Amino acid sequence: MTATLKLRKGDTVQMLAGKDRGKQGRIIDARPRDGKVVVENLNLVTKHQKPRPIRDAGRMGGTQIAPGGRVERAAAVSVSNVMLVCPTCKLPTRIGYRFKEGKGGDQVKVRVCRREGCGQEIDK
Repeated sequence: MTATLKLRKGDTVQMLAGKDRGKQGRIIDARPRDGKVVVENLNLVTKHQKPRPIRDAGRMGGTQIAPGGRVERAAAVSVSNVMLVCPTCKLPTRIGYRFKEGKGGDQVKVRVCRREGCGQEIDK
């Protein structure tokens, strides 16, 4: 069975659990196989990194070196700990699906807001 997510890269989500609970951010990377997403500026972890030469930095001149030290990066978080924020009502919501007519008369599956009173399409 193939792994699928209802969340996509570029969606705005709100954290439901963890140290960043209640904060909102944009999805940078979605990993359906692991059931995880990476959210911009949330769930930051500190990584100690050695200075390393940059590959193909410039053909002219000497080698450039990426600085070392403590680097903060966004770590992956489970999909169950985030919730999509509806672009219309600006509130965290569950995701539903609806079929609508596409080009050439074929059916297109679209994500919709499940919040009562909204029901707007998330994919524009």
